Amino acid sequence: MDTTALRSAYDRLLDAAALPDLGDAHDGGWNADQVLAHVLSVDASIAAVALGIVAGSRPAFDNRISLDTWNLHRIITEHSGRANLIDHVRNQATILCDIADQLNEDAASVAVPTLLLSNDALVLDQPIPLAGLIAGLAENHVPAHTRQLLGLRVATVPGHA
Repeated sequence: MDTTALRSAYDRLLDAAALPDLGDAHDGGWNADQVLAHVLSVDASIAAVALGIVAGSRPAFDNRISLDTWNLHRIITEHSGRANLIDHVRNQATILCDIADQLNEDAASVAVPTLLLSNDALVLDQPIPLAGLIAGLAENHVPAHTRQLLGLRVATVPGHA
């Protein structure tokens, strides 16, 4: 698989995550650390699915664990600050992309039973090719979370601290 677009999407996400003026979501949504923990969880899960397929098993992908508040908190507390969390997301994204780069057509075309939820709504509940699952990260998932991070920027008024 060609992961050029996915690697670029991660670069933009990580640049946004490193901005110094990220505050809390105005709508009560996730803060930057929760977004990063979610991305880390999704990436690890998809990497595990890909490696499982290469090993000959037929794993499924279910993103509910990456939405679980307890799990996100666990991931955040395992890191000593945002910079450490960003580094871990960067490393995990590299691992995922490196795995995807090595997938042959047969592995990439394996249908993965997939359950995706977003904001408590069912997005997808059907098998999709592994390549489609990975491409969805570049096309939708990572850019959506980049926009989410940029939406957390605290507006400053000139002349005010």
